[in-house]
Amino acid sequence: AHGEGRAVFERGALEHATRDRLICLHYLASDGAPAERYPANPNGSDAGVAGATTPDGRVTIMMPHPERTFRAVHHSWHPPGWGEHGPWLRMFVNARQWLD
Repeated sequence: AHGEGRAVFERGALEHATRDRLICLHYLASDGAPAERYPANPNGSDAGVAGATTPDGRVTIMMPHPERTFRAVHHSWHPPGWGEHGPWLRMFVNARQWLD
């Protein structure tokens, strides 16, 4: 699933997308900087890009697949304090609250 989501930008396109605030997610290294290499950047996306959106924000594409790992048991390891829910569930909860 990771190879299809690899973000590759033509010359100048990444700068344009960054300037226009279309990059909405990055894979991050342990120091908080965009990850350039595996394992923090699992598919080698340019500048660690993991998601982008349209100028009006109505469409967003992303690679991490939060719908696949919203429960703690979906993770190969997780800290005991997580309980039943994984961290990605928060995105869905936030979306639902926004709709109410």
